[in-house]
Amino acid sequence: MKHYLQFSDLDASEYAYLFERAALIKRKFKSYEKHHTLSDRTLALIFEKASTRTRVSFEAGMYQMGGSVVHLTTGDSQLGRAEPIEDSAKVISRMVDLVMIRTFEQTKIESFAAHSRVPVINGLTNEFHPCQILADIFTYIEHRGSITGKTVAWVGDGNNMANSWLQASEILGFKVHVSTPRGYEIDQSIAGLRSSNSYEVFKDPMQACAGADLVTTDVWTSMGFEAENDARRKAFADWRVDADMMRAAHKDALFMHCLPAHRGEEVDADVIDGPQSVVWDEAENRMHAQKALMEYLLLGRQA
Repeated sequence: MKHYLQFSDLDASEYAYLFERAALIKRKFKSYEKHHTLSDRTLALIFEKASTRTRVSFEAGMYQMGGSVVHLTTGDSQLGRAEPIEDSAKVISRMVDLVMIRTFEQTKIESFAAHSRVPVINGLTNEFHPCQILADIFTYIEHRGSITGKTVAWVGDGNNMANSWLQASEILGFKVHVSTPRGYEIDQSIAGLRSSNSYEVFKDPMQACAGADLVTTDVWTSMGFEAENDARRKAFADWRVDADMMRAAHKDALFMHCLPAHRGEEVDADVIDGPQSVVWDEAENRMHAQKALMEYLLLGRQA
């Protein structure tokens, strides 16, 4: 049994399979061809952090694969409050085949997984967002081919997205140029990298974008850090992805954002709504990539 708690839980060969499988599943979806490999399987969605894209992509994806979904919110699940996380895991995992959790601390999902009888997927924690990076790389492959040897510019907060990008770069053989404001840097120890060879840090976001094949960012204030909003707006003022940054990148560079986006803050409208932006494909691909992931965790590789 495998869990998917961070990007480093799978290796390069497994990701190669997932990207190929996601492409097949997406083609079948677009041609209205049924793909019910998870018939009679049940997915539990546990949300301590709300999300539009995470819920819709997992819920619609599971139904499209012939399965069913149980949706639990904070009031329904109360992980670690009404009862110990370990007890919740032991009970829920006896009733469903797969669990997705979107919560705060990574330790919560790790504790749940340690006591679960079924695979557990990280829908987002403060430290990691592996499903988003899975979809982002699948989107890059769709538009530009292999990401191996390419350069990804991360502009903004050294957050869960940045940590997952760093893990992906080490596994899949590409480079990440990181530029964050002072005080919001990445922490290599959180990502658990073996070395710093797969990424480079730049004080100037324009330099980070120079020659990049993909420029990507996230909101300045992630969920749970709302009290820091005013301070972050000041600190991140020079880290807005604009047309100049995109011009510094390769002429065919893509722009990505995990959404929701705040135009005029972390990205200018003419970038996210411009011709280099693939954010809508990226958002849709959460569903297709996650369908491939759920199938793999439950059934293994399919012919």
